[in-house]
Amino acid sequence: MSSGRRTPYPRLAATVIAVIAALGSVAAVPVASSADPSLDRLNSELGQQQQRQQSLSADVARLSGLISSLSSQIALVESREAAVRAQLAQDRTRLEAARAALDRERQVLQVLRARLARARLLLSRQLISSYEGDRPDLVSVVLESHGFTDLLDKLTYLRDAERQQQGIIAITRQAKARADAAATRLAALEERDRQITEEAAVRARALAGMNSLLHAKQGSLQQARAAKQNALQATQAKAGELQSEISRIEAQQAAAAQAAAAQRSSSSSSSSSQSSASAGPALGPSGGWAIPYAIVLCESGGQNLPPNGAGASGYYQILPSTWSSFGGTGPAAYLASKSEQDAVASRIWNGGAGASNWVCAGIVGIH
Repeated sequence: MSSGRRTPYPRLAATVIAVIAALGSVAAVPVASSADPSLDRLNSELGQQQQRQQSLSADVARLSGLISSLSSQIALVESREAAVRAQLAQDRTRLEAARAALDRERQVLQVLRARLARARLLLSRQLISSYEGDRPDLVSVVLESHGFTDLLDKLTYLRDAERQQQGIIAITRQAKARADAAATRLAALEERDRQITEEAAVRARALAGMNSLLHAKQGSLQQARAAKQNALQATQAKAGELQSEISRIEAQQAAAAQAAAAQRSSSSSSSSSQSSASAGPALGPSGGWAIPYAIVLCESGGQNLPPNGAGASGYYQILPSTWSSFGGTGPAAYLASKSEQDAVASRIWNGGAGASNWVCAGIVGIH
């Protein structure tokens, strides 16, 4: 145990060997150092993989947000698409109505043109007849009449002929005006038909282009997210392999440290009969320990050991300075009863907050 702070791992092997040498050990005990270059490399690679995982997770989250935002945009475009399609349906309905009206106007135009042709034919015949025949003279009509009744009949005939001629001219003018108006309406309907068709085509092209662009963008984002997720899974798998390898090496180091502690306990027992007598028998897991038994086993093997080369002693291998600062009586821990050593170790342990005071806590994986 250190004096209030944890001994760095690189010094662990040297400390163990020094203690064994001080106790008179003649055999060298192999101790796995936590500063093994392969372990440092694995920890470095694990850190890099964890950083890459964080970066990839952030990228996946960002891409998911973009895809979600794009999905909202697509939903908005689809709602607009529905509105445009409804408008197109209305345009098609109006277009059909315009085409029906166009057909009616064409029929009316044909009728008017036929009437105009007949009116022009009658008018031309009337004009030819008037040109070829002599224009009646009122004096000649009076002189050639056989009585008053005949005169009235001729005058009535002349008046009716004049009215008929004027009527033909009026009908011809009306037919021409209606034909012109029908032609104008026909041209307007044709223009409206063309505009509706062009507007529908433009909307359809714009809608198709918008949908194509959005779906292409969504596909690209989904591919990017899938690539990031695959990379993240690969990184997680690699990190798992590294963590397994690190755990294996640390387990080997812990086993080596326990073997060193056992060798140290054996060397201490064989070097001094007085020390062996004062150490007493080793206590097992049911010894009522104030700290985890795995740490006790690594530190003292469950024995009340005399001071080692660093001065630590007792069941918990407490340094004299630490023993005194936490209320221990006497010059060293091994001289006190187990109950007092338990009480002092419990205060040092402090519910696990003081685990770093024992080097073996880190070795056995308790931090």
